[in-house]
Amino acid sequence: MSRSTSLFEAAKHVLPGGVNSPVRAFARVGGHPVFIKQSHGPYLVDVDDRQYIDYIGSWGPMIVGHCHPQVIARVHQALDQGLSFGAPTEIETLMANKVCEIMPSIEMLRMVSSGTEATMSAIRLARGFTRRDKIVKFEGCYHGHSDSLLVKAGSGALTMGEPDSLGVPASLAQHTITLEYNNIAEVEALFAVSGSQIAAVIVEPVAGNMGLVPPVPGFLEALRAECDKSGAVLIFDEVMTGFRVALGGAQEAYNIRPDLTTLGKIIGGGMPVGAFGGRRDIMSLLAPLGGVYQAGTLSGNPIAMTAGLATLELIQAPGFYPDLFARTTQLVQGLQTEADAAGIEFTTNQAGAMFGFFFTAPEVRYFSQVMNTDTARFNAFFNGMLAAGINLAPSPFESGFVSAAHTEADIDATITAARTVFQSL
Repeated sequence: MSRSTSLFEAAKHVLPGGVNSPVRAFARVGGHPVFIKQSHGPYLVDVDDRQYIDYIGSWGPMIVGHCHPQVIARVHQALDQGLSFGAPTEIETLMANKVCEIMPSIEMLRMVSSGTEATMSAIRLARGFTRRDKIVKFEGCYHGHSDSLLVKAGSGALTMGEPDSLGVPASLAQHTITLEYNNIAEVEALFAVSGSQIAAVIVEPVAGNMGLVPPVPGFLEALRAECDKSGAVLIFDEVMTGFRVALGGAQEAYNIRPDLTTLGKIIGGGMPVGAFGGRRDIMSLLAPLGGVYQAGTLSGNPIAMTAGLATLELIQAPGFYPDLFARTTQLVQGLQTEADAAGIEFTTNQAGAMFGFFFTAPEVRYFSQVMNTDTARFNAFFNGMLAAGINLAPSPFESGFVSAAHTEADIDATITAARTVFQSL
């Protein structure tokens, strides 16, 4: 028995499902999770001393690679000063200034400790600002596990949502409307009927939680236009896409200015962190300035701020993004070529340094198309690649991430492994 297997069996006695986050349990793909003991560059090493080329990157934040020496050195310096103070520190302001510099739509921001906390707080702030209750989200987009956002679509396109998890009150779900991502007509029809009741629209500008699905032309523009007409707040959830699809996030890549933005992952350089920010007039409603309450003992803690600031400085280096995006393109084109050669129905999507693939005919732009993917074939592909030392997300509905530490040789090795696996499917 491998050490990962024995550790997983032990974990199941004290952790629900043996894990602290559901996707780690490998429930969709079969088998058991690999337990990791260390990382470096684009690689993970498990407790059985097997090395993997990693395309999860701690679900996105490791854009400069694991254990980057400059990030680690800065964290070591910060550790000598203490772990957390529950009091203001200079680096919080330095970090805030850096984010505002990179993302001009953010005029003020509040640090939190997770993406879920950021989206939950942004929704509360939008409701407080508009004095309205209803929010709009999109099928296939995930914004964390707060009650307001764990809501699936109702029985019709314009009906209120229904709880997507036990423990979410039906009365709360009735304030959430779930539409089809990339469906401009649904958005316009809803706002024509209910625009004056909508507090906010929250969207992943590039959907990263149903595989990877970019916005169709005009979709984000329609959201901006309808929010402008109705007075609703447009929230871009850039927890995944922030600093990933462009230095300034998806809002830079698609030239759309949201009212609020939620961030996470990269701004902590791998440490637990999140943030939300945007227009000064909206953010000024937050306590202690205004009547929307939000607080957190560990918000802006110096270790996470140090790791995040070091990471943001690294990604501003000249040539960082062209090289990173070229590696990602090399990967997705290579996977597509090998699938085509094996006669496998397969399609890929890319947005900057994020990628997704689907075992279905091209092209994938809507949630219904995502759900047509051949999950059994994905499972076989995932397990074959894992056995070959390639670490992909253990679900057909998650995005992959390339880091600046991935070399051309790493990408070539991945494509070579995929060739063998595709031929076995």
